[in-house]
Amino acid sequence: MRAEDNRNMLLAIVLSVIVFVAWTYFYAAPQAEREAQQRAAMEERLQQQQQLGDPARPNLPLPGEAATSPGAPATDIPTIPGMPGMPAAREAVLAQSPRVIVDTPSKVGSINLRGGRIDDLVLRDYRETVDPDSPNIVLFAPTGTAEPYYAEFGWVASGAVPGGLPGLDTVWTASADRMGPGNPVTLSWENEAGIVFRRTIAVDADAMFTIEDSVENASGETLTLFPYGLVSRHGRPEVLGYFVLHEGFIGVLGEQGLQEWTYSNVEGARTLAPGVLGEAWREVVGGWAGITDKYWAAAIIPDQTLPFTGRFTVQPDPTRPIFQADVMGAGTAVAPGETLTNTKRLFAGAKEVDVVDGYASRYGILKFDLLIDWGWFYFITKPLFYALSFFAGVTGNFGVSILIVTVLLKLLFFPLANKSYASMAKMKAVQPEMVAIRDRYKDDRMKQQQELMELYKREKINPVAGCWPVLIQIPVFFALYKVLFVTIEMRHAPFFGWIQDLAAPDPTSIFNLFGLLPWSVPLFLTVGVWPILMGITMFVQMKMNPEPPDPIQKAVFTWMPVLFTFLLASFPAGLVIYWAWNNLLSVIQQGWIMRRHGVKIELWSNLKSMFAKKPAAANKS
Repeated sequence: MRAEDNRNMLLAIVLSVIVFVAWTYFYAAPQAEREAQQRAAMEERLQQQQQLGDPARPNLPLPGEAATSPGAPATDIPTIPGMPGMPAAREAVLAQSPRVIVDTPSKVGSINLRGGRIDDLVLRDYRETVDPDSPNIVLFAPTGTAEPYYAEFGWVASGAVPGGLPGLDTVWTASADRMGPGNPVTLSWENEAGIVFRRTIAVDADAMFTIEDSVENASGETLTLFPYGLVSRHGRPEVLGYFVLHEGFIGVLGEQGLQEWTYSNVEGARTLAPGVLGEAWREVVGGWAGITDKYWAAAIIPDQTLPFTGRFTVQPDPTRPIFQADVMGAGTAVAPGETLTNTKRLFAGAKEVDVVDGYASRYGILKFDLLIDWGWFYFITKPLFYALSFFAGVTGNFGVSILIVTVLLKLLFFPLANKSYASMAKMKAVQPEMVAIRDRYKDDRMKQQQELMELYKREKINPVAGCWPVLIQIPVFFALYKVLFVTIEMRHAPFFGWIQDLAAPDPTSIFNLFGLLPWSVPLFLTVGVWPILMGITMFVQMKMNPEPPDPIQKAVFTWMPVLFTFLLASFPAGLVIYWAWNNLLSVIQQGWIMRRHGVKIELWSNLKSMFAKKPAAANKS
């Protein structure tokens, strides 16, 4: 077998393995059996729980704890007339308590005056599907609905507080019935001992709330208070379960850096208190903690100059676990007559790149840009996003931007690719000499290799140079995949024609003639126009080179475009468009270089040989 054939076979195997691994990781469904085992282990741990908290510090409200009050049944689902024990309709739950309306250009919702939670947010700019009449994305929902999700703030104390601290049943008095950018609202409550609690909530036009809590100690005792903030989510949300995407708990905790925990990770963590599993970190300065979905997130951001502790916790339940990310500041003594103030922030909204980066810079939030999962190729992925975003702003189309950026990447790597293709062209030019050497030393493999290496050295040929164009594409391919998959700017971004969402697969299929036949195609047969175009360009690129003499290698190279067509059919359309366009540019570039070096382009010869009649002897059985 020739050295070039060995190289081609190796390259084919490497590509196949890469795609197989990518397919396995990116599209593997969540492991139901593993989750069942984790839940069984979780139930076993619940029988062995014991208190592990720090007695010198007060405990935060545990997951689900604030959902009940003394003497109330242990459930967060109120009974609605006609629907006993069932989650109520959102509107019915919202009507049960007095509220302050939140109205901004990007969101609408309300603050519950009973308990002071931010538990109602709907995103104005985002809908569930590409249909403009589909429902808006609901981010926060109050307890009592099907999927409660909210943010809560307040104080905990190391000892008894005369008159008590505000809790879930506390009804706050609001300074206004509506708030928005430039119009904050102040909530106030005075307990029986005369201690006055105030909470001023401001919101900007995008996704940031600023919460200033203050306590005026009018009692005769010194209080030691700890400020806290939490994000709580009831029930396990549906997650995509892809290797390249993190969904679940996320935060940066000082020098301990980025922490990413899945819901299953937290359910499998250590016991923090009776009925509560999770992980707690020691006191740090700088950072944040929250819960993230693919495109949306909610995160508590404490004062970046003051120490705080962070936790990811869950109150396990086989049917309705309650997940919570919380932060708690250091304790401060408040003497009689003094006032204590603490400021924290809540990010709640879409993970738009410019917005998230702007907050990180404006408020000095430690590594807040990592709220968006840029992945291992961060140094490629983020600049690639900015390039795509720039050209999308110029052209008004992210698909056109992908085409432009692909051309620029080709120009950037042209010297290296040119050298690689030139080396491949030289390799083809000296093939007769290579064949002669193999025939001359067919019984002496060592001498054969020595003569081949001498030939490469004399003709200045790098036998592995042809791999470089493929190797260069791999990190760019995965970086572009990451951009298309995780950035909300790509969500529902149209191209032309039938491609209305570059972050979703091509919806057409050859198996129903691209919609002409009234037949619903199974998902695994959804092979659209763009995957087919990608397969054709890949096929043409491979057929530009001489056919390998080995029949196995020839079969691998012939069927590889078909394999890639089916594998990439489920990838985002934007990625398939990139791959097809990149293949076309590579064909043009390779053809120009081969002509420049006087090397025959084998495309037409290979195509003719595919359809040529075989000798009669070959057809005999």
